[in-house]
Amino acid sequence: MPASTTNPETRHSPRPVDLRLYAILDPERSRGRPLPELARAAIAGGVTLLQYRDKYADTRPFVANARAILAAIAGTGVPLLINDRVDVALAAGADGVHVGQDDMTPADARRLLGPDAIVGLTLNNVQEAADATREPIDYGCIGGVFATSSKDNPKPPIGLGGLADVVASAQRYAPHLPLAAIAGIDETNAAAVIAAGAEGVSVISAILMADDVTLAARRLRAIVDNSLAARGRPAGYGQGADQ
Repeated sequence: MPASTTNPETRHSPRPVDLRLYAILDPERSRGRPLPELARAAIAGGVTLLQYRDKYADTRPFVANARAILAAIAGTGVPLLINDRVDVALAAGADGVHVGQDDMTPADARRLLGPDAIVGLTLNNVQEAADATREPIDYGCIGGVFATSSKDNPKPPIGLGGLADVVASAQRYAPHLPLAAIAGIDETNAAAVIAAGAEGVSVISAILMADDVTLAARRLRAIVDNSLAARGRPAGYGQGADQ
């Protein structure tokens, strides 16, 4: 049993995070369009959380690009997270980070970024989900659910059944921890992902490779909202509490 269940007073209280439509900005999946422009268009269509991922950028341009995205979305209320790079998040003044199982630990990221930052963690299986409840995270992102070309992933997709199992594992110990799902999610399967227990979807190509980014985001957001409503979740569910 995770240690946090025996010491509830020491458990991190997740910051409210709206995971309904979580878009990942990646220059490799942008069709050459400026990321700040894509960020604005995605938010106009209903994206609720953004992540900036760049596996190839040197540190200085990474920070500069993050600052440009932050300037473009200022005043929207949509947070920007940085993938993996806590140093870039600190330098750019981003709202937090998303880390994987092989990156800096959530505890170390939290220590560096402070209590008000958003810290998310990738969850690949039921054991990682159970272990995550000991970590000072604000949300988990489960995947990869389906096959995707957006990221090199040697592990086979977990599918909807695997997603439901990971959700159940996390919620056993941390029922209020928001959980999104990632990999290969689009308009054809987003409803099934929500039905399997996710509170939102994390996407790249389904929105940011579209001809009309705003329209693609709006269509996917409607599917997610309707699917949450079908599960008895009110509009805006998935923001850190079991509403």
